Amino acid sequence: MQLGFYFDQTRCTGCFTCIVACKDWNDVPAGPASWMRVLTVEKGKYPDLFVAFLATACYHCAAPACVDACPVNAITKRAADGVVVVDPAACLGKDNCELCLQACPYSAPQFGAEANAKMQKCNFCLDRLAEGKKPACVDACPMRAMDAGPIEELRTKYGNIAEATGFAFSEKLMPAVVFKPSQDAGNLVPSRTLIAPESARH
Repeated sequence: MQLGFYFDQTRCTGCFTCIVACKDWNDVPAGPASWMRVLTVEKGKYPDLFVAFLATACYHCAAPACVDACPVNAITKRAADGVVVVDPAACLGKDNCELCLQACPYSAPQFGAEANAKMQKCNFCLDRLAEGKKPACVDACPMRAMDAGPIEELRTKYGNIAEATGFAFSEKLMPAVVFKPSQDAGNLVPSRTLIAPESARH
């Protein structure tokens, strides 16, 4: 089984609730590390403007580049559910190695502000998963723009679209994600990170 995410780009308003819920549930300290991020894409000129949002975490790829890049095997992919996890105790730390971050095209590996910070990232809320619950970001979304579960079930329920505005699907890595993309998904400028307000980063 491979667990994955669904994201309805037509419903996301960029409210950052998913970011707050993720940081709160996983006790991620205030600072640069954010397991869930929100991207925005803007195009056009006034009055013909277009904006789309993309909530992005770790996509728990079928062939994760971070796993192959780690020189000390601190990152592994669980056989039972496909969730990619990191062992902070084994990680060499940001001061000595950033190969996982360099390898991941989706910037999932995160580092805190402390000296030689160890890698951290979305772990699909494994504690909630063990209780039969959805990840915190999914349950918190006020627009119901997100879902999570076995990727084949998500594809059966929502379709098999793996492209969205601001997201490029990698055939090599095979990220476990399904989208309902914005209508303008095929012809947009590159995305940039939309930084959450200070209140959302605490």
